[in-house]
Amino acid sequence: MLRGWRRPDDVRVRPTAASLPGVEMVTATVAHIDIAAQVVHTDNSVIGYDALVIALGAALNTDAVPGLSDALDADVAGQFYTLDGAAELRAKVEALEHGRIAVAIAGVPFKCPAAPFEAAFLIAAQLGDRYATGTVQIDTFTPDPLPMPVAGPEVGEALVSMLKDHGVGFHPRKALARVDEAARTMHFGDGTSEPFDLLAVVPPHVPSAAARSAGLSESGWIPVDPRTLSTSADNVWAIGDATVLTLPNGKPLPKAAVFAEAQAAVVAHGVARHLGYDVAERHFTGTGACYVETGDHQAAKGDGDFFAPSPPSVTLYPPSREFHEEKVAQELAWLTRWKT
Repeated sequence: MLRGWRRPDDVRVRPTAASLPGVEMVTATVAHIDIAAQVVHTDNSVIGYDALVIALGAALNTDAVPGLSDALDADVAGQFYTLDGAAELRAKVEALEHGRIAVAIAGVPFKCPAAPFEAAFLIAAQLGDRYATGTVQIDTFTPDPLPMPVAGPEVGEALVSMLKDHGVGFHPRKALARVDEAARTMHFGDGTSEPFDLLAVVPPHVPSAAARSAGLSESGWIPVDPRTLSTSADNVWAIGDATVLTLPNGKPLPKAAVFAEAQAAVVAHGVARHLGYDVAERHFTGTGACYVETGDHQAAKGDGDFFAPSPPSVTLYPPSREFHEEKVAQELAWLTRWKT
């Protein structure tokens, strides 16, 4: 989307009954989860359950950073964590004739640890000659000491080298505290500030109100057993971005689709066993891979075991066309599965 290779309708999926045979689909907004009563309140019904899987993702809260919502409303900033947002940011980049684009992470945790840096590569590729000649420069800002810190310092340093090779600036330990949309300036927690002409921001992520209503933690992120994804409630599981899964090194598992998909299969077996079906027990292994597009139909690949002792056993392989094609094939398989 951000590079212009896809349109919203190319990747938008609305699962149908055909893609979920034997499943009764209910379209509604979850308002409240009552664990004690074992019911889910929606905007149009109350649904009881014998087993519950919470997969409510993470929400974006631009109001969490003072001035960020104003900057987005004033069109001096954009975000790429929604389909519309990615399309709008692409248009803003296309209209920028000169200046500085700041790609800033406004808070942690956030979905897809590689996404902000991939965005920088994709924006650079979109700019073409404007970037190659230095007419527009790109800088990245993160509150972390390195990109993708959970994957270990070697992965982070490799990604910093990739950024440097592409002429993209990297600014670590920069916690965004405030945005002045009129002055087009970011202010950080360490007292420093940086100007921009266009801000491409990773908005602060928060648990959904519905997930928070379950009362399974004070933060709203749902703690789960690393192997089974079970929660502190006997017949409740949670998967994906809504969870907090603590790794052996004490850090949280990154919020990434590859993990959510693997967790879903584990929980499906867990729910079936809970309901009395004779199926094999599965455990989540913490292994997974993701890709970092570099904008030129090549991609780097991060692959490894996040359950390994500190640091996780993860390798970032250099960009290649093969990895890009792997990612495209995975995308096609996923879209085919859910658009059937």
